[in-house]
Formats: sequence, C-alpha cells, structure tokens
Amino acid sequence: MRDELSEPLTGRRKPPPFWRRFAPVAVWTGRLLVVAAALGAAALYQRGAFEPMKPQLAVIPFEAIKTVEPAPPPVVEAAKPPPADGGVSIVRSGGAATPSSRSPQIIEVPEALANRLSPAPDRRLTEPSKYGPLPRVGADGARPADVYARPFAETAMNRGAPRIAVFVGGLGLDSATTQGAVSRLPAAVSLGVAPYGGDLAHVAESARAAGHEIWLQAPMESVAAADPGPHTLKTGVSEAENEDSLHWLMGRFPGYVGVAGYLGSKFTSAAEAATPVLAEISRRGLIYLDDGGAPLSKAADLAPSLDLKAAKADVVADGPPDAVEAALARAEDIARRKGAALLTATALPLTLDHVARWAQALEGKGFVLVPVSSFAAGKPARAARTDP
Repeated sequence: MRDELSEPLTGRRKPPPFWRRFAPVAVWTGRLLVVAAALGAAALYQRGAFEPMKPQLAVIPFEAIKTVEPAPPPVVEAAKPPPADGGVSIVRSGGAATPSSRSPQIIEVPEALANRLSPAPDRRLTEPSKYGPLPRVGADGARPADVYARPFAETAMNRGAPRIAVFVGGLGLDSATTQGAVSRLPAAVSLGVAPYGGDLAHVAESARAAGHEIWLQAPMESVAAADPGPHTLKTGVSEAENEDSLHWLMGRFPGYVGVAGYLGSKFTSAAEAATPVLAEISRRGLIYLDDGGAPLSKAADLAPSLDLKAAKADVVADGPPDAVEAALARAEDIARRKGAALLTATALPLTLDHVARWAQALEGKGFVLVPVSSFAAGKPARAARTDP
C-alpha cells in the first residue's frame, strides 16, 4: 500500500505525454512501410526484367492517313509500219491529236537527217598541192559533190510541191554581212564563198556548221567589168595558166560541193577557154553553177560532153528593192509553172534583208526550199503542179 510517507519529497512523478508513449510504435511502423516499399519496388523491377514488354498500340483515325498511289508506267506506243514509199515514220513521245487531225504528230527520219552535213575536209577527197589541199574523187569513187552536199530527202509532206533553190554569193568579204547571211538565211539556202576574203576556212566551217552547203565562187573574165581580182580565169591566157589559177582558187578553203562562176560573160561564152576549166572541175568530182550573170554562157551546153553535172539560175535577184522583189515573185511563178526554180543573189545588206524574209516564208506558201546541189545533180524532181 502506498502512502504519503513512501512518496519522494519532491512529490509524485507525472505520467509521460501521450505522443511520447506511442513514439516507438510510430517509428517501427515507419520502418515497416519503408521495407514494404523496397520489397514492392524490387518485385516490380524483377517483373519488368524477366517479362517481355507488351507493344504499345496507337489508334490513328483513318482520315489522317494519306496514301500515295504509284505513278502508272509510261505508255509506249508501238512504232507505225513504214510507208509504202520506204520512208520511216516515228511517233513523237506524247503526240496528241490536233484540231485538224486525230492522228499523232510524226517526224520522218530522212527529213531529220537532211540537216546533217558530212565533216570537211574528208581525207579521202583531198589532194596536196602547192596551194594547199585540192578536192578530188576518192579511191572508193566518193565525190566531193556528193559527200559535202546538203542532203535533201523527198517525203510525203513535200512530194509534188514546187521547189525553189536559192544561192547567195559574196560571203567572206565582209565579216558582218557573212555572219548575217549564215544566221538569217534558212539552212537550205546554198552559200557561195568568194576566194579573196580572210580566214576563209573559218567562214566555210561556220556556214557548214549552220547547215548550209557551200560553193567556191570562181572569178571569170567579163565583157564589161574589169577583172575582180588575181587568178581570174581569162580567155587570153594559156590552158596551163588557167589551170594554175583554178588550183589556186580551189585551195582557198575545203568543204565545197562545186564551183560557181562569178561574172564570166566573156570567159564562159568562149568554148575554147572554158572547156578545159570545166573539164578540170568535173575531173575533181565537183559540180558547176552558172549564176545567170552571163546570158551567152555555153557552160550548160558543154557540160554533158564533159560528164559535168551543172545547173543554171532561172532568176537573178539584184539591184534596187523593187527589182529584187520582182525577181523573188518571178521565181515563185516559174516554180509554180515548171515545178522548180533556181534563184541567185549577192549578199549585199539590202538584198539579204529581202531574200531572208522571202525564203523563210516559202514553206507557208506551199513551196519547198532545196539546196542548189539537188538541181545540179540532175535531180531537181521538177514534178510540175497544176495551179489551182
């Protein structure tokens, strides 16, 4: 039994606070929770390490997915069979019907190849001389007149149409005029190069690169005018002298199809002087063009006996603008009536303006522009067309 005598003098001890009595319980409870959390984390870690991850699926609305259809393979049209005349037709890629035709647009191989000129000089066709390389017939029979000419192919588009050949001479004397003629005249126009200019090899090369066939202009003695320059072919000299002069002229540049007479009203009317020169031109595989400046020329009459292919101008376009325009109209008239016409002109600035505009418009008038060599070769195909 406890009494006041047994209590300490300081009085009765007070009981501890409530929270202090439960502190050990709280501490141990917290420790248990930490251990449980650690065990749970370890379990989750082991589960993630040994069990495969399930794929994540995303749901995308169908409208958000855009698919790209592969482009269809190109449609290759079958080549059309060749026409009955042997030409080859090719359908252009993407050819479509035109308002006036339901058939695809076509090109013809012969017509496309007509723009190509063979390279010059051709070693087979050159002969060394003191004046430089001269033209000759090759050992295989190849002739400069054929190899260097601008090809012309008859096609279904131009068959039966009246043909006009145009020869413009005087190139090489003036740089600006020469460049204008080469660039402004249609490629089918034949160009004559004078022998007295500078850097004639470059002139010849640039003209041929633009598609023009070229001719050597040979100065010949005239009745009225003085000699145009050195090495003019004359009546009062020996045959050997004229041959030497001709070789000098021939060595000035390569790549020409023939010789075109310049002036020559006196020389070409004298058969004794002209015959040896024309024979040498023929022997070297060239053709001859009478430019129409010598009305009494006998070249056309002498050519057959010399096995020389030759042509003669029907119209000469020279003089003031009215005269030039009249000559161009006359060439059209002759071509309509006879099926073909050959016109010559000189590359003077004013004449060149008229001839260039006229030549570019010929196709639209129903004519076909052809190289002079196609006439001189004896094949102008003068298929006359009846006027409407």
